[in-house]
Amino acid sequence: MEERIKGFYRDIPGGEFNDIASRILYEDNHLLIFNKRSGEIVQADKTQDECLSEKLKAFIAKRDSKPGAVFLGVVHRLDRPVSGAVMFAKSSKALERVNKAFREGDMHKRYWALVCSKPQLPEAELKHYLTRNEKQNKTYASVTPKKDAKEARLKYTLIKSTDRYFLLEVILYTGRHHQIRCQLSAIGCVIKGDLKYGAPRSNPDGSICLHSRSIRFVHPVKKEEMTIEAPLLSEYFGKIIS
Repeated sequence: MEERIKGFYRDIPGGEFNDIASRILYEDNHLLIFNKRSGEIVQADKTQDECLSEKLKAFIAKRDSKPGAVFLGVVHRLDRPVSGAVMFAKSSKALERVNKAFREGDMHKRYWALVCSKPQLPEAELKHYLTRNEKQNKTYASVTPKKDAKEARLKYTLIKSTDRYFLLEVILYTGRHHQIRCQLSAIGCVIKGDLKYGAPRSNPDGSICLHSRSIRFVHPVKKEEMTIEAPLLSEYFGKIIS
C-alpha cells in the first residue's frame, strides 16, 4: 500500500486492523464512533505520536480500498488517559452539523468516573468557574467568577460503591478542558489514578478511571435520536467495579 507522510495509506498489520475493527461502535456514511483506549490520542499534538484520526483514516483506506485521501473530521476529543466513546465525522456536511449540535448543547455525553472519596451527596449538580493554565496543562476551579474563567456545569450520581472506591455517573452540561477531572477534584472526589488532580498513586496501566460511557444525539442526516454506548476496555477498571 502506498506510503504517505500523514499516514493515510500506511499498511496496517492484521492484528491492529482487527483491533480497530472490533472497537468501532457505530459507523455509516456520515459518522464513525469509536471506543478509545486510555493512552491513545484523538488528534495530533506536540508529542507527534500517531493519533486515532490518522489510524482510522488508514483503516478505512485499507478496508474500503480507497485510492484517494480519506476525510475524517475530529468532532471532539478525550484526554489521553481517558477511555470511551469518541465521535468522528466522515463528511464535511456531517462535521458542520455535529459541531453545531455540540455548540448548542444537543450532544449529550455520559461518563463513568471512579473516585477515591465518597461525595457528600449521592447526587448533585456542580457549577464552577474554570481557568486553564496552558504551561501546566491543568485547569483550576473557583466557586466564584474570575477574569477569563469559563463557567462549567455537570451533574453526578453515585451509582456504586466498593470498599475503597466510588463509581459516579457524570452528565456534562458544558465542555471545558479537564472539566470532570477538575470539578470532581474540587469537591474532594479525585479520580483514581489522576495524579495531576491529586490522586495518591497512578494506575498500573497509566490510565485514569474516567470512561466516556455513552453519547446521545440526533443523527445529523437521518434525524433519528441515537444512543451509542461504549463498554469498558480496561480490565483494571472493570475488575474494581464488577
